[in-house]
Amino acid sequence: MTLKMVRESMEQVASFISKLPSMMDYDQIAQMIDMLIYAQAANRSIFVVGAGRSGLIARAFAMRLMHLGFHVYVIGETITPAAGKGDVLVAISGSGRTMIVVTVAQVAKQVGAKVIAITSHPDSPLGKLADHIVFVPGRTKISDETDYFSRQILGIHEPLAPLGTLFEICAMVFLESIISELMHRLGKTEEDLKARHATIEGT
Repeated sequence: MTLKMVRESMEQVASFISKLPSMMDYDQIAQMIDMLIYAQAANRSIFVVGAGRSGLIARAFAMRLMHLGFHVYVIGETITPAAGKGDVLVAISGSGRTMIVVTVAQVAKQVGAKVIAITSHPDSPLGKLADHIVFVPGRTKISDETDYFSRQILGIHEPLAPLGTLFEICAMVFLESIISELMHRLGKTEEDLKARHATIEGT
């Protein structure tokens, strides 16, 4: 058994990721970091939202921001408070058309929060709503059905590799890199993050 598809998928994804640093706009990244730091300094909240795999990445990013001492919440959780003027929403959607993400961004704008869109499609509905966009490369094909939950009910699934995962993997790598930069800017160490890590989990 050669597992040809496994090897080819890993090679394609690894090749794409290796090009990520040269595909990013560092002015966009710098502005996003400034918005996050300003929100923290002003004692404002940061909210994250995404659907499907992008939602998992949003949660991972929120966890790291919490470790850094940010007031951060995941949209959809029962303990998430109301957003207000000066807060920041980080909205993650490769297509920029995911209905639930676009709707959350619309509401955030209405209450005066700033919206940062992480997307492969700056001209999408999400991109047009956003106060700031960070382009993250990914899939070039978009499903005709824009709502994530509708796609689940209808049994419409994006291919596992490479188009269906490129944005999610790139977004994860990018957002982890943001955390590294924030650690540097804020003078935080891994020990500082560890101090805020969960301590009541089972061993």
